[in-house]
This record gives sequence, structure tokens and C-alpha cells, in this order.
Amino acid sequence: MKDIDDTKAPLLDHLIELRGRLLKCVWALLLTGVVCFYFSDKLFAVLVHPLKEAFGDAGGRLVYTKLYEAFFVQVKIAIFGAFFLSFPIIANQLWAFVAPGLYAKEKKALLPFIIMTPVLFVMGASLAYFVVMPTAFHFFLQFQGNSSGLSVEALPSAGDYLTLVMQFILAFGISFLMPVLLMLLNRAGFVTRAQLIGLRRYMIVAAFVLAAVLTPPDVVSQLMLAIPLLLLYEITIVAIWFTDRRRAQEEVTESASV
Repeated sequence: MKDIDDTKAPLLDHLIELRGRLLKCVWALLLTGVVCFYFSDKLFAVLVHPLKEAFGDAGGRLVYTKLYEAFFVQVKIAIFGAFFLSFPIIANQLWAFVAPGLYAKEKKALLPFIIMTPVLFVMGASLAYFVVMPTAFHFFLQFQGNSSGLSVEALPSAGDYLTLVMQFILAFGISFLMPVLLMLLNRAGFVTRAQLIGLRRYMIVAAFVLAAVLTPPDVVSQLMLAIPLLLLYEITIVAIWFTDRRRAQEEVTESASV
């Protein structure tokens, strides 16, 4: 019991502390939201860059079909950016609330998962922004041209485009958190490496179903999500083998010291 914090506050004190930390999270979201709203034009220029590159030298344009659509695009960008910018503060407040109730060994075990969560999310979002979206937009814009003597031109609305970009980024970012979830379940004893190996064939089906649900209905985007998911699943199995081996060595060392 020496490696756990000595503070034993009553329930009311815990609730007061929780309220204070939640208020800090809300203030972080509000302040970062105001900043993102102020720079919403520049942020939208970054988000629209893959579409601009896909249009190429011919150029393209975004339209809005409702009078209020352009304003709400800026609001969505502000909310979207606020979650990204305030995440370190929210994660820090959550950790500060939970950490005093954990043993030193539990803190040491959870810390790598907390660090890897934003890293994996950024990796997935970067794959979506730099690879998947340009490829998908090039594919979609190939259908422009002439049909029965009529000109077929892509005129995406600003609101629909932003929704599509957010769908791509969130789908890939959240999907890339699968290794963290599986390793936490393994750490808690809910799944084993042998079970994950046995579920490999079902994971192949699940990856393609998940890709079909989270991405637009085109084969290119679905493959670009399903294949990395399968690779991450295999990497997770290997990582669990290393963690199980290290845990077994630690248990042997502890038993020998006793």
C-alpha cells in the first residue's frame, strides 16, 4: 500500500474536485473554440487544400446553397478545432483526477496508452488528409465531363465538403486507436493473444464492414481504411506477445525476490 497516494478524501470532496476539473475542460473548449472561430478561414483553407489539388489547374469552386451555410461551416470548424487543441488539457485533467487512486505500477502501465492515443489518432488523421482524401477526390472528379451533350460539373457545397472531410479524419483517427483498445483489454484480462489470433478471420470481415460504414461508398476509400486496420491488428498481436513476455519475466523476478 506504500505506492498508492495517501490522500483519502470523502465523496463530496471528490465531486467538488471533479466539478472543478470539468469546468477547466469546458473553459479550454470555449477558449480554443473562440480562437479557432477567429482563424476559421485559414483553417478551412487547410482543409480544402486536398480538393483544390484534385481540381488541378482547371480550378474548381465550392458553393453554399443555404444563406446560413457559410456561417455554420465556420462554427463547425471552430468546434472541430477546439476538440483537437483542448485535448491535451482535457487529458491532463482526466489523468490528474484518476492518478491519485492508482498504484504506482498501474500508473506506469497506463502511461504508454495515454501517450500513444494522440499519436495513433494523428497518424490516422494524417493518412486520411495526405493520402486518402486526395486519392478519393481525384477518383470522384473523374466523372466530370459531358453526358449526352450536357456538361457534368462537380459543384460541392461548403457544408457537405466539410462534413466529408470531418468524416474522413474522424474515421481514420478513431480507427487507428484499435491497438490501444485491444492492448487495454489484454491488460485487463478480457482477451488473450491466442484469442486474437483465433479471431483473425473475423477481423478481416469486420475491417471491411467498418470501412464500408465509416467511409464514402467507394472502393478506394474502403480499401485504404481496411488494409491499415488489418496491419494494425497484426502489429497489436506482436506487441501483446512482447508485453506478455515482459510481464512473465517481471513475475519471475518478483517471485525470486520474495
